[in-house]
Amino acid sequence: MSAVINVALPVFGLIFAGWIGGRVGLLGRASSEALNKFVYWFSLPALLFGAMARTPIEEIVRLDFIGAFLTGTFAIMLAAGLLGAAIHRTGVAEATMQAMNAGFSNTGYMGIPLFAAAFGAAGVAAATLATVLVSTVVIGVIVMILELAGDRPGRPLSRLAGALGALAINPLVVVPLAGVAWSLAGLPIPVPAARFLDLLGSAAGPCALFAIGLFLAGQTLHANLTEVSWITVLKLVWHPIIMWALIAYVFPMDPFWAMCAIMLAALPTGALTFVVAQNYDVYVDRSSGVIFVSTVVSVITLSLLLAIYGPQFGVG
Repeated sequence: MSAVINVALPVFGLIFAGWIGGRVGLLGRASSEALNKFVYWFSLPALLFGAMARTPIEEIVRLDFIGAFLTGTFAIMLAAGLLGAAIHRTGVAEATMQAMNAGFSNTGYMGIPLFAAAFGAAGVAAATLATVLVSTVVIGVIVMILELAGDRPGRPLSRLAGALGALAINPLVVVPLAGVAWSLAGLPIPVPAARFLDLLGSAAGPCALFAIGLFLAGQTLHANLTEVSWITVLKLVWHPIIMWALIAYVFPMDPFWAMCAIMLAALPTGALTFVVAQNYDVYVDRSSGVIFVSTVVSVITLSLLLAIYGPQFGVG
């Protein structure tokens, strides 16, 4: 219980503070956009680079973790897409967005701050690796399907190339990979640069969590609650269960990384699903609904997981 009080309560308290700031009108849409841009382009990249550059390369290239994380994510996404097509008779684009909402964990804005607070640098390394995977592999597959299934102007392959080109300049992809290269080269980080990264990166956690609260304050639940609910159950319950089974029977790994994989799978749906939905004008309201509901419900589910795993890894 001490892990819930000492770690989960402050983390979700920051989200609640952002929600209060948005609801009472102290901070509006412009403030939310500015804060998000600061986190996305400056603070979070500094944290990601520092985490990767300081982590030994053997702790970054964890094939067992990568295999389990991607297999579990795509397994729950496939299940969601097939269920959506069967239950709601949706087309390819909507089924793809149902899949993304069920499998796309909020590893960047929630996972990294939560893991930093709970597990320190080792936790940040795991959450950062997961962020790179979802920002490249998962989004790449989703974009590929949406581009090939859509009716937007231009040839599908040229549209796909443009979308993948955008990934190549995404700071959440490029900066951690630069940190991996720095670690691989075995170079030390100069003291002034290290302090700069630490100062800038230390703002990522509180600002990202506060930004989630601001985002939630502006959301209203217009979507079908039944549909939002079953996708949320897949995300918060079945995704970590599938991850646990894969680790137990297919991808055995050391206990700490196994715990990280399960908790990362248990994170709520990331806000990038809403960005993708808006970009392709499909599943917008329901994506917003899943993000809202899964984030609120994750207060309970993540607190339970922290209560289970926290004592095993000295969290309290």
